[in-house]
Amino acid sequence: MKSRSLSLYIKKRAMGMTKGATKDMGKMLGGEEEKDPDAQKKEEERQEALRQQEEERKAKYARMEAERENIRQGIRDKYGIKKKEEKEAEAAAAMEQASEGSLTRPKKAVPAGCGDEEEEESIVDTVMKFIPAPLMDMFNKK
Repeated sequence: MKSRSLSLYIKKRAMGMTKGATKDMGKMLGGEEEKDPDAQKKEEERQEALRQQEEERKAKYARMEAERENIRQGIRDKYGIKKKEEKEAEAAAAMEQASEGSLTRPKKAVPAGCGDEEEEESIVDTVMKFIPAPLMDMFNKK
């Protein structure tokens, strides 16, 4: 009795394996694969799920960045620090205001002791005071 049930079990397993094996053999030999009628629908659902996950990830990081910016602004307010954009905007506004009535670009600041004619004359006069009298006569003759 045991041998009969065992032989039936082996026959059933062998038949089941051959059915599956023939399908796989057909694929390996270049036969046509079975078409899944819902394959396109499943692929669209998978793509939609990926897109939704990406949107959720972006929203999460946008919230985190907004929280960080709030903390940064609190620190700026506490210590009186200006944002980089604010500093640049103020500098640009100052440049525009300085050159508002002028048709040319704003003049650069001239350091003291450079470029003034009156100051150059006073330097020459100062040097002439320290030259001895005989040398002064030589300069005056020429």
